[in-house]
Amino acid sequence: MIANTKNNAMLITGESGAGKTENTKKVITYLAMVATGSGKKSEKKVSLEDQIVATNPILESYGNAKTARNDNSSRFGKFIRIHFTSSGKLAGCDIVAYLLEKSRITEQQEVERSYHIFYQLLQEYGKTICPEGLAEKCHCSTDIYDYIYVSQGKTKVDSIDDNEELEYTEDAFKVLGFEEQEKYDCYMLTAAVMTCGGIEFKTKGRDDQAECEQIGPDTYPGKVAALAGVDA
Repeated sequence: MIANTKNNAMLITGESGAGKTENTKKVITYLAMVATGSGKKSEKKVSLEDQIVATNPILESYGNAKTARNDNSSRFGKFIRIHFTSSGKLAGCDIVAYLLEKSRITEQQEVERSYHIFYQLLQEYGKTICPEGLAEKCHCSTDIYDYIYVSQGKTKVDSIDDNEELEYTEDAFKVLGFEEQEKYDCYMLTAAVMTCGGIEFKTKGRDDQAECEQIGPDTYPGKVAALAGVDA
């Protein structure tokens, strides 16, 4: 690329379970490693290489799920553009994600699971993320079956440690420079989506319109409103 002074592209494709996600991670890690400058790396300052590699845990948490053929299947496509200087050092990176499988958020087959992040929110490691604990901050119970949107299929995957994955996700937010409130907003909005499945609307008499009978702070509508920062 340096010799020809031309852009290069790599297409990573294959059937489900072929290894596209794992291969992409290795390619990004390799490019970040070989493009690192020769200067001494600061222990305190997060490098651009670290930030590029740290995008993977967050992308996987929010975009990967268990399918019938693959425990960690990417349910979206991504276009990754890595920028280099004329001398071959990393200059930046941008990622475009598209075609996320939105239907998986509200419905899963019996042998499948929704996106990993929903199950990470209820893990033990969350108690160390903030004083009141992540589950409490997100107004979540400890029982995943309280949330119909994410408990129609599998709720646990043998090959994935959700508690450990939450730790990776949390570390990635820090490496990427998310402010504390920005990070909490991501978690809370995710919990709001999961909690929406419990909201019920009922009609009164012959009225064509339906509304929630109860909207207290401990009800599903009340929790969703609090997480979204609006009045119930």
